[in-house]
Amino acid sequence: MSTIDPTWPISEYAFPGPLRDRLVAALLDGTKTSTSSLLLEYSPAEALPRAGDRAVVVDSAGTPVAVETVTSVEVRRLDAVTLEHALAEGEGFESIAEWRAAHEDFWHSDEFRDSIGDPGFRVTDDTQVVCVRMSIQTL
Repeated sequence: MSTIDPTWPISEYAFPGPLRDRLVAALLDGTKTSTSSLLLEYSPAEALPRAGDRAVVVDSAGTPVAVETVTSVEVRRLDAVTLEHALAEGEGFESIAEWRAAHEDFWHSDEFRDSIGDPGFRVTDDTQVVCVRMSIQTL
């Protein structure tokens, strides 16, 4: 069991609801050891995660369920994300094409577009993806 440091940031996977619930369950059962976000989601004043960073993972209700520790971070073009990274996301992807299709569905959703303030947002091969590997300790 891990202790929460009040200075650690909150780590939220997707938006509250069924997708977050599936992602958090995969974290907790150990099948999800990587995650992807877009570089554009980080403000210029917000540092990218670094190895050793810790955060508190919350479920859809906002309840802390785990502590994640970042083990590595790479920024890659969307068309350069590796199969190893996609498989480690623990969502059952068997190919980069499956990983990309699922992520494009999320990144092209109205909810995501609203969150970044760009109703016409579309990813391209050149879009920068932040690929994070982590370890998880349940609370």
